Amino acid sequence: MRDLLPSTVAVAIAGPDDWTGELLPAELACLGERAGQTRRRDFAAGRMCARRALRDLGLAMTAVPAAADRAPVWPAGVVGSITHTAGYCAAAAAHTTDVRSVGMDAEQHREINPGVRRLVLLPEEEAACARLPGGTCWPVVLFSAKETIYKVWYPIVRGWLDFHDARVELDPDAGTFTARIAPARVHAAEVADPPASITGRFVIADGLVRTAAVLGRG
Repeated sequence: MRDLLPSTVAVAIAGPDDWTGELLPAELACLGERAGQTRRRDFAAGRMCARRALRDLGLAMTAVPAAADRAPVWPAGVVGSITHTAGYCAAAAAHTTDVRSVGMDAEQHREINPGVRRLVLLPEEEAACARLPGGTCWPVVLFSAKETIYKVWYPIVRGWLDFHDARVELDPDAGTFTARIAPARVHAAEVADPPASITGRFVIADGLVRTAAVLGRG
């Protein structure tokens, strides 16, 4: 993820020991007794990465618990994002004086089934995928981009953003994507400046699709 985000954003990638890292009490309390092994490993790796990202910002080690909606709760003055998929986990963090919001996502590079495609892709996005170069599962790139867009959107608006509320255009040559947020579904009347457009970057390597975006200040 470091290659997808500006230098103002601290990024940490999980190593082998992070998946079994020791959680702080406030983090452990978020899991619940019924959390399965996969959930515990993903959660642990995410928190180990989050703490390293905070350290790289010059902040003291602190817990990064989860809110009721399972979103990470970052320290005051910090925005961040966590992602995990099979065998991969990363976290990003930045000072709010530098960045308004940051999002990131990682997915396995493989085809997604037709039902998920209909849920995620607008008809015009489906048509655009058919015109893009072969050899890449473009629908999963769009899925990952929309996950990243939601992670940028939600901390600002605190409202739901459906997959069809964002129309995404991919530029495979530049490795970028641009999302236009559809106004019909925006529940952001109380937000002074809700994002109308979000631009990010993507890369496909080592069997993974990785996407990231940042919303700067000004």
